[in-house]
Amino acid sequence: VQTKKEETLPPSLSQNIPTFYFPRGCPKEKVNIDAVIAKIERTFSEFPNERATLEDMGKVAKACECPLYWKGPLFYCAGGERTGYVSVHKFVAMWRKILQTCYDDAAKFVHLLMNPGCNYLVQEDFIPFLQDVVNSHPGLSFLKEASEFHSRYITTVIQRIFYTVNRSWSGKITCNELRKSNFLQNVALLEEEADINQLTDYFSYEHFYVIYCKFWELDTDHDLYIDRKDLARHNDHAISTRMIERIFSGAVTRGRKAQKDGKISYADFVWFLISEEDKKTPTSIEYWFRCMDLDGDGALSMYELEYFYEEQCQKLDNMAIEPLPFEDCLCQMLDLVKPQYEGKITLHDLKRCKLTNVFFDTFFNIEKYLDHEQKDQFSMLRDGDGESQEVSDWEKYAAEEYDILVAEEAAGDQWNDGYEAELNPVDHQKANVLKYQMEKRPFFEMPSHLADVDLDEYDYEEDFE
Repeated sequence: VQTKKEETLPPSLSQNIPTFYFPRGCPKEKVNIDAVIAKIERTFSEFPNERATLEDMGKVAKACECPLYWKGPLFYCAGGERTGYVSVHKFVAMWRKILQTCYDDAAKFVHLLMNPGCNYLVQEDFIPFLQDVVNSHPGLSFLKEASEFHSRYITTVIQRIFYTVNRSWSGKITCNELRKSNFLQNVALLEEEADINQLTDYFSYEHFYVIYCKFWELDTDHDLYIDRKDLARHNDHAISTRMIERIFSGAVTRGRKAQKDGKISYADFVWFLISEEDKKTPTSIEYWFRCMDLDGDGALSMYELEYFYEEQCQKLDNMAIEPLPFEDCLCQMLDLVKPQYEGKITLHDLKRCKLTNVFFDTFFNIEKYLDHEQKDQFSMLRDGDGESQEVSDWEKYAAEEYDILVAEEAAGDQWNDGYEAELNPVDHQKANVLKYQMEKRPFFEMPSHLADVDLDEYDYEEDFE
């Protein structure tokens, strides 16, 4: 038996390939770590015993050349929650290590929030950071007297973060996903924008209030869960029964509650409502595609389209409206989407289509389907054109619904208190709305302490394939 002699490759081949993968960011040249540390030490020298409390961390964040609202994560990562302060030595050691191993903002932010040994963020990791935003942002100062709202606001923002940033649907936000999103830019804007409602992507209190009130209307027993019958009442039974069954099937929900008890949580409802009101975003298109893809083969067959369209026809018959035959509807939808392969519609096809809202509404939302039928195709195409659409469908919906909610509360105040509410400033009006909600709605009895914000109900038990 001859032993094959191993050929040794010349070392120059491997040495000539430059590093091209930087999971913690591309190292920057000439970063003077010692100068940054010296600046931090000078900042700490201003505090008694060179110890910084959470209130002091704003100055430390600026010394670290970080946005102001990184102050909470900086404080907690250095162990500040255990003693109530951070010593200069502990903080410098922590920040020096981050500067030496993390080369961009995404890597630094993940390192500050993540659990030891992880390289990604889960939902619970965002709670201390968001609690600090609630406690210290001037746009949320009216919430100081309404601590019952803190935990639900935090839950809503976390769901919106994962809805937009976690493009893999894994339940784990990686550095790369954070880099590709606009989340850190929005965190930086918290410092510049006093009106929290201007930050419509994640932090808007008005958006939270709309989602919360919509959920409360459906959650009649106020156990923070809704079942199929509750969800069916949304928007006056506009969503088809077959689609509601698919939502509860686990196609787009987390944990086993939906399958086991036939209920979905408030967190699941956040995803549902945003997807329902804006069917043009990547996450929304994926959401409804998962629901319509009955056999999970990655394509919508003509059978699957007909399955959902059958119920639409029944609803139209009940309304004394003659439905379009399925074959004619199918021709319209194929013209709309222009699928790449005959006989099936893929996720890629729908993401290329500018009128995905029209496609989805045709198969499971009778109210919006009838609205689309009354418009001409040209006006819908103009509306769907990305260049001309500065405000998203979700933002339009949230603004309209918030105005309606505030008007209803103001009308209630006038009925009870005369016309005093007419002269109230905006913040006072918000406080009145909050006060009214807390008095009238037993839903808002959850404790507000950081340790009591429980996200176990939204635990990621299984990752999506």
